Amino acid sequence: MNPTSNRPWLGAYPQGVPADINVNQYSSLVQLMENSFKQYASRPAYSFMGKEVSYAETDSLSTAFAAYLQSIGLVKGDRVAIMMPNVPQYPIAVAGILRAGYVVVNVNPLYTPRELEHQLKDSGAKAIVIIENFATTLEQCIAHTPVKHVVLAAMGDLLGLLKGTLVNYVVRKVKKMVPAFHLPQAVRFNDAIARGTKLTLKKPTLSPDDVAVLQYTGGTTGVSKGAVLLHRNVIANALQSEAWNAPATQHIPAGQQYTAVCALPLYHIFAFTVNMMLGLRMGGKTILIPNPRDLPAVLKELSKHTFHSFPAVNTLFNGLANHPDFGSVNWSNLKVSLGGGMAVQGAVAKLWLEKTGCPIVEGYGLSETSPSACCNPVTSKEFSGTIGVPIPNTYLKCLDDDGNEVPQGQPGEIAIKGPQVMAGYWQRPDETAKVMTADGYFKSGDIGIMDPRGYFKIVDRKKDMVLVSGFNVYPNEIEDVVAACPGVLECAVVGVADEKTGEAVKLVIVKKEPGLTEPQVREFCKAHLTGYKQPKVVEFRTELPKTPVGKILRRELRDKK
Repeated sequence: MNPTSNRPWLGAYPQGVPADINVNQYSSLVQLMENSFKQYASRPAYSFMGKEVSYAETDSLSTAFAAYLQSIGLVKGDRVAIMMPNVPQYPIAVAGILRAGYVVVNVNPLYTPRELEHQLKDSGAKAIVIIENFATTLEQCIAHTPVKHVVLAAMGDLLGLLKGTLVNYVVRKVKKMVPAFHLPQAVRFNDAIARGTKLTLKKPTLSPDDVAVLQYTGGTTGVSKGAVLLHRNVIANALQSEAWNAPATQHIPAGQQYTAVCALPLYHIFAFTVNMMLGLRMGGKTILIPNPRDLPAVLKELSKHTFHSFPAVNTLFNGLANHPDFGSVNWSNLKVSLGGGMAVQGAVAKLWLEKTGCPIVEGYGLSETSPSACCNPVTSKEFSGTIGVPIPNTYLKCLDDDGNEVPQGQPGEIAIKGPQVMAGYWQRPDETAKVMTADGYFKSGDIGIMDPRGYFKIVDRKKDMVLVSGFNVYPNEIEDVVAACPGVLECAVVGVADEKTGEAVKLVIVKKEPGLTEPQVREFCKAHLTGYKQPKVVEFRTELPKTPVGKILRRELRDKK
């Protein structure tokens, strides 16, 4: 049988990228990590605020942390939450939790007490590793959760005595970033490590089908649910990503260590897999950026490094490329600019390519797919406006509302099958049944079309579609057009109720140039969009509501009519 007959996208694969790879190279993520700890012991694994943490140190610190967790009475399969920004304690905690035989629950550090309580209760987490900046949030809800053990980290924990003390003083006293809290049962991170150093880790037996991570979906579609990611799901996705990036990463000069910028938060599955796990697998160095919203600080940090890979979301690429300090960074070593998390806009991609010489390759995935399912070839020389093609071992198809595959070129719900697809939602068989098909495909909730070459394009979320007089209007399309309008920095589109047409298009804009007017925007839209797609309402704002990852919250724009 011709292998491309049911996978037309294989023709788009760059030379050297196989249709399928061996995703069963490790029995667990622990084996993947421990192999790298040994093989790359002397290399730096993480760089944070001028301090490097080696693979050997990550090994010894995470072993001690794992032994400490075992000593407090947790048993195999127990859930341990992590609520921290990108600090070196994060990957050390992840390695420790997994090496002890437990399950990582990634928590957004900007959660409110209500959101945190839901996640801790839903996951049944018995312990949490939290940075002190957010301890007050935990204090407000811990009594209503199963959490019995709190490990408290501080920004300067791993920066050495002198620098660490100074950083902690600035964070606590000068910047006042640590609100008062009372958690009498908490153990300091460095104390937990010190205790664990005196103990012996009892290595659990782990299989590929053991649960590694509970990754809670953003909750933009209702109640936040935990996607159950097995060890084999995350391993597969790290290996798939490595194979996909190889045509670009093989051009890193001999003697240079593969180095990636981690500006996306590690609690987000994109950074968790594509930065941390892939970085470990490749013996790479990860530059940890604790606050990607502080663009001057990001650029200042990057100006000190040689780096090859930069996964980011559209808003971050856009913010950096438009920043006056952009030129202070040497972008010439960049081999892969990977866009994900939300649609990359053509205008942003064009500017990024002009300024760095490295095109943004847009990828696509979800928490439920560990996350990568689809990506543009890293050999692309220009922006395609699509999410690319399914990566090795991965199948995609578009389905109608009855679950039947639609003809090629017709819009349908994107469904994904592959070794990176989750085992289901945590303790929600009803919700799992809604998204998994009988033949093992996960229904994404995104509407897409496939072209004859096997490239997929997202036309929108099922629920973000605007219905104007019976016509389907996809916000992504309008946003992409308006983003190219001179004077527009950012924009978002939502549907609002309309007496005449049922729904109408509302456009919200953040200006780049103060002189931009509504008539100019309307004239531009008229020139580029058919009548029913043109915005009925145009609104200017100073900023758009976003998730901590930088995804625009259309829901909030909709609610604030």
